[in-house]
Amino acid sequence: MTTTLRVILDQIVAPVPGPLGRYTHDLAQAIVAATPRDCEVEGIISASPPDDHDRVLAEIPGLAGLYKTTLARRELAGAWQLGLTTSPGPGMIHAPSLFAPLRKHDRTVDGSQVVVTVHDVLAWTHPEALSTTTVAWQKGMLKRARRHADAIVVPTHALAERLADIADFGDRVRVIGTAPRDGLTIGADAPIRAARLGLPPEYLAVPGTLEPRKGLADVLAALGRRGVPEIPIVVLGPESWGDQHLVTVAEESGIAPNRITRLDELDAPDLAVVLAGATAFIAPSHDEGSGTAIIEAFSLATPVIHSDAAAHLEVSAGAGLAVPVGVGDGYGDRLAAAITSIVTDARLAERLAIAGSDRSRAFSWRDSAERVWQLHADL
Repeated sequence: MTTTLRVILDQIVAPVPGPLGRYTHDLAQAIVAATPRDCEVEGIISASPPDDHDRVLAEIPGLAGLYKTTLARRELAGAWQLGLTTSPGPGMIHAPSLFAPLRKHDRTVDGSQVVVTVHDVLAWTHPEALSTTTVAWQKGMLKRARRHADAIVVPTHALAERLADIADFGDRVRVIGTAPRDGLTIGADAPIRAARLGLPPEYLAVPGTLEPRKGLADVLAALGRRGVPEIPIVVLGPESWGDQHLVTVAEESGIAPNRITRLDELDAPDLAVVLAGATAFIAPSHDEGSGTAIIEAFSLATPVIHSDAAAHLEVSAGAGLAVPVGVGDGYGDRLAAAITSIVTDARLAERLAIAGSDRSRAFSWRDSAERVWQLHADL
């Protein structure tokens, strides 16, 4: 008898797949590759054009089938929030997010299981970062997960602790980490890519937006401090947040516009070139549920400076240079000191590069996928 694990793959063909789409893609590929004997993997997507169906089959080779629901994505999200629709039938379902058919079931009767994934708790901690519709949907789906999910996957123990403050899931929470995105490697065309991207010879790479919790504004303030090396910065994110614009905020911090290169929505090979060529990668976010960006920088032997957000400390495990966020303006001063130390101390940068490269070996999609299979086997 063949055991089937159904994975919800709809985010892959969402209008804006984003980080969740990459997570879904990479984990699903690994789950298929790690399929145990006498098991198979099927996909689930919302009603969508044939091209989307074909795209999923092409991007996740090895699927035994792909079930398409009768509702389109928006309608399906609303229906699942109310528990109105059914899945393809009894069996095991793994959802890479809260987007899942959560309803009453008894896994001891027909083997039905539903496992969902929580990547952050922004709807509770920073609702201003999301639309009111998204906040309501996430809160509603987490309530359904508390009642009906057989297990809840989170990427870090830090997020598990935050989640416990919001809802009591008992012993159903499992920590299964992430890994560098598929294709994040340096190829022979790296110099051509670097020239096309307009990368300077030396620079700091920083992800994020001007949203306060992301810490990009703190990095800009730090770089404007007196005595900090005037190294260029490559910002991996959008040009503006609300009515704030990157160049304007940088100039207000004393940073000339020609020191800033902004890149967004890079494919994996381009991102690899940016990360590998950076003097340091800075992860300044005040609050994080996952440390995937740090893992990716580690995998390319790039020295990392990061905030002391609990998820960052957990993922880094001492392989990066941690900077306490604290309160007030002191964070900018501490970031300035950390940046100066790495830019001016080649030995420190080399030690961090080696430590990060070693630490990156602790994370792989194969390991994550095997733990997903084991989770479902143990339920």
